[in-house]
Amino acid sequence: MKYPVLLPNIFGYPFTYNSKKKLDIGQYVKVPFGKAQITGLIWHKFEEDTKKIFRIKNILEEINTPKLNVKMLKFLEWFSEYNMIPLGMSLKLHLLSNEAIEEFDKKIYDHYLNNKIPKDFKFSQEQMDAIKKMESKTPGFRVHLLQGTTGSGKTLVYFNSVMEKVKKGLQALILLPEIGLTFEFEKKFVEFFGFNPAIWHSGISKKNKKIIWSGLANGKIKVVIGARSSLFLPFKNLGEIVVDEEHDQSFKQDEGVIYNARDMAIARAKFENIPINLISAVPSVETFQNIKNNKYSYSRLIKRYKNASLPKHEIINLREHKPPKKNFISPLTQEKVLNHLKKGDQVLFFINRRGYSPHVMCKNCLKVFSCLNCSINLVYHKRKDKLHCHYCGFTSSLERSCSKDKKCELIFSGPGVEKINEEVNNLFPNYKTQIFSSDTMSKKSSSLLLEKIINNKINILVGTQLISKGFHFPNLNCIVILDIDLSSYGHDLRASEKNLQLYHQLSGRAGREGKPATVYFQTYDLKSKTINTLTNDDPFIFLENEIKIRKKFNLPPFERFISLILTSHDSKKLYLQSVDIKNFLVKNIKIRVLGPVEAPIFRIKKKYRYRILLRSPKSINLQKKLSKLLKNFQIQPGVKLTVDVDPITFN
Repeated sequence: MKYPVLLPNIFGYPFTYNSKKKLDIGQYVKVPFGKAQITGLIWHKFEEDTKKIFRIKNILEEINTPKLNVKMLKFLEWFSEYNMIPLGMSLKLHLLSNEAIEEFDKKIYDHYLNNKIPKDFKFSQEQMDAIKKMESKTPGFRVHLLQGTTGSGKTLVYFNSVMEKVKKGLQALILLPEIGLTFEFEKKFVEFFGFNPAIWHSGISKKNKKIIWSGLANGKIKVVIGARSSLFLPFKNLGEIVVDEEHDQSFKQDEGVIYNARDMAIARAKFENIPINLISAVPSVETFQNIKNNKYSYSRLIKRYKNASLPKHEIINLREHKPPKKNFISPLTQEKVLNHLKKGDQVLFFINRRGYSPHVMCKNCLKVFSCLNCSINLVYHKRKDKLHCHYCGFTSSLERSCSKDKKCELIFSGPGVEKINEEVNNLFPNYKTQIFSSDTMSKKSSSLLLEKIINNKINILVGTQLISKGFHFPNLNCIVILDIDLSSYGHDLRASEKNLQLYHQLSGRAGREGKPATVYFQTYDLKSKTINTLTNDDPFIFLENEIKIRKKFNLPPFERFISLILTSHDSKKLYLQSVDIKNFLVKNIKIRVLGPVEAPIFRIKKKYRYRILLRSPKSINLQKKLSKLLKNFQIQPGVKLTVDVDPITFN
């Protein structure tokens, strides 16, 4: 008997195999493919083009794993069509290293069983009201937004919702944007539920991933806390999905298979016919528009947990209180910070740049240290005494012969966290400081550092945006924002939205235990709309205005954007190919085709990049039309075409 078998590869269709046994749709099997044996999935339909004649091989064996339910199978098919990727690559996201994992001995899953006594959490009246609104009146798919001030107890509200599903024997998925540093979140989870969640991200060992994959497929594991990739795990009986910090850009996968995990989570919930809860202090414009259109329900938490007050905001005028030469911290800021430190408050200096300096040049020959592989400046990291490219990983030393027959005299322009940390140590020598960035907090020691911060053994933090992502520091009552002027400008259509989300999250780190807290904005621009927007407690006011602007100019979510990114080592060939594909599209599809233009970062990893932007009404199924068209366009050897549906950045 013939069966269509989908394989985890670049092909967009299943292959036909024979088997004497009766097999079901969604069953995992081993099949020969070329000289290898690989895992495949019994698909629900054969390849459309049946004219091709191949020698049909036999299925080698069935894999002893519960079959994939048809709902998930349909989701993978839709995922492939929406994001314009080969069907086989969707399956690759689902399998673990191209394998389906068989069940282990039951004792292996004991770690995830109830083994602790849950802590008794008390809810405020506002939280109780939000819990009632979050409960679906009718079973099945629906999207609910829980919007709440940072520190208002949103986590406990959705924990309650997940607990209700677990009590019914269902499984749940909690998606987080920064999963690698959330030991504090895991601790709170165990206190609430009394059992361990499965943690899923790139840092988890292959052995543990096998246990989790099989445990979910067999219903032995109840809850997964995961990064983007956990969306494709084989849940036996998924009952709810939660997307925490739904606005966060980290949910966008921008390499390899490109997709937005938040949007795909909503789609998976729809295919599974289950509820999904989106959680945010400042929701995305897309989510807010769906609330306005009554597609999503919502609830709000206005008061902070334990009635803690929101931090005050103060502007420090840098025209009047200038920092000393080659410094970035105002004398007035120093005075304010010292007062906080004397009271026992923890202080955060925020600058959203890693390293010591983002720009290094020679005073004599005026040459800038730039990456050999990318069209971007190298960032100097003083701790390692190396220049780094944050795009390709290239490193270089500072030693270089000057073209003026002299030794290079180096100028370090612009501050990073290391430079600010150095300045902070000079200004406050009697206090302990710690840099909080992906360079310092991604190692095994990060949990120990977090404990020190929580226990107030570190007085001053110097951090990047990583610190805004859900951490609870009980003694943090002073935040100094150093780069508000630089982050307020740019050509990104989402810049205002991103800034609002970042700085709301950031200010929400302060004053969480009820003590008076202040956020200080150092700025030269006293008329800045950005600061006025950020200091407004109600983000819905900003979102209302942003929606009007987007609608006026037909920007997302009112139009569909699709980016085509063409890359090649040969810039001339790439340009000609980009023009050809643009002309081909203009001739064959009635939508706006903009470009080609050089990408803002024209060269990455030795490859040049051109971008084409397609704009169309959402009523048109653009992906389907575009997929058919591109099949008929011959891409030259040496040129790669990548499709980004619903792009959120344009680098």
